[in-house]
Amino acid sequence: MAIEGTTEQRQPRIRLGMVGGGSGAFIGAVHRIAARLDDHYELVAGALASTPERARQSGAELGLDPARIYDDYKAMAVREARLKDGIEAVAIVAPNHVHYPAAVEFLRRGIHVICDKPLTSTLADARKLVAAVQKSSALFVLTHNYTGYPMVRQAADMVASGELGEIRLVQMEYIQDWLTEAVELTGQKQAEWRTDPARSGAGGSTGDIGTHAYNLGSFISGLELEELSADVHTFVPGRKLDDNAHVMMRFKGGAKGTLWCSQVAVGNENGLKVRIYGTKAGLEWSQMDPNYLWFTKLGQPRQLITRAGSGANAAAARVTRTPSGHPEGYLEGFANIYSEAARAIQARRQGVPVDPAVLYPTVGDGLKGVQFVAACIASSQRNGAWIKA
Repeated sequence: MAIEGTTEQRQPRIRLGMVGGGSGAFIGAVHRIAARLDDHYELVAGALASTPERARQSGAELGLDPARIYDDYKAMAVREARLKDGIEAVAIVAPNHVHYPAAVEFLRRGIHVICDKPLTSTLADARKLVAAVQKSSALFVLTHNYTGYPMVRQAADMVASGELGEIRLVQMEYIQDWLTEAVELTGQKQAEWRTDPARSGAGGSTGDIGTHAYNLGSFISGLELEELSADVHTFVPGRKLDDNAHVMMRFKGGAKGTLWCSQVAVGNENGLKVRIYGTKAGLEWSQMDPNYLWFTKLGQPRQLITRAGSGANAAAARVTRTPSGHPEGYLEGFANIYSEAARAIQARRQGVPVDPAVLYPTVGDGLKGVQFVAACIASSQRNGAWIKA
C-alpha cells in the first residue's frame, strides 16, 4: 500500500516466520493474507502446529523449505537467529497461552514480534511481556486489526482535532451468535480452545471480542479507563468461560462508557459497533458496514462520511487503497496493521526514526486489554463492584 501523494521506495521483503496458524487455523490464514497484500513480507519459516507431524504437514502445504519447518517455536527462534538470512519478524497466531512464552523467545534474540490479540492469557504474563519488550531491541506489534480501518482512523482524527468537543459518552458493542450452542463439544477447533481457560485465559467473550471493542473505543476516543463494573455471565450449561458480558465504565476526565460483548446473541454474525458522543457532535461506526462513518453536529442533519469520498480526511486517505464506491473491509484493515509494522521495521533497518504517522497497537495496548478482562472477572465475582482498571 502506497501512502497517497508519496512514492515509497521498495525495500527487500521482510523475512517472516509464523508460530501457529497451520492447517485449518482461521486466523493464521488471515495473517498470511494480510502480510502478503501490500507485498512487504515473505513467509520463509514456521512452527505451525503443536505436534511435529501437523507442523511439517502445514509447512509443506505452504511451500516452505523443509529445513525451515520447525517442530516448536523455541527451536525456530534459536536457529533462525543464527542464520544469515534468518527471519526478521515473527507472527504469533497460536492460542493465547502460547503468546507470552513464544514472544519472549524471539524478543530476546532481537526478532520483531507481530502478535495476535489478546496479548496473553494471564495478567502476570502480560506484565512480564511488557518488561521483555522494554528490554529487547525488537519491535512488538499487536494485531488489534480494527484500528486499521480507514473510517476508524478518520474517527480518531476527528475526536483528536476537537470536532466532537469534550467527550461525554463512549458506547462499545461486539455481538455474535456462533457459541449459542455448545459447539465446543462437537470438535469445532476454534470453539474448543476459545472456551478452554487453560488456553484462552480467564475471559471467554470478554477476552475474545470484548478486548476488541474496548480497544476500539479507547483508540477512537483517546480516553483512559479508570474503573469498571461488570456483569459477566455464562449462558450455555457446562461452558467454562463467559459467553456474555455487560460492562459500565468510568473514564479519566469524567466520560462514561458501556460495553456489551456476547457470543450468544442470535442473529448477529460480527456486530462490532462504536458510538462516541461529545459536547459538539457524535459519531457512529459499524464493522459490518465499514466504509461509512456517521457524523452528527448538534442541531444539524446527520452526515454520511465515506471512505474514499465525501468528507474523508487525510488520516483515512493514508490507509485507503481503492477509489470511492469500491469497498474495503476486514482483510484490508488487517493488512494496514501489517503495513504499518513493515514501515516501522524498515525504519529500524535503515537506522532512521519511524514516521510519526505510522500507527499500530503496542504491547501497552495489549496490557490494557488483559487488565480489562481481569477487572471484568473480578467485578462480576463481587456482584458488579467497581474495580480500578
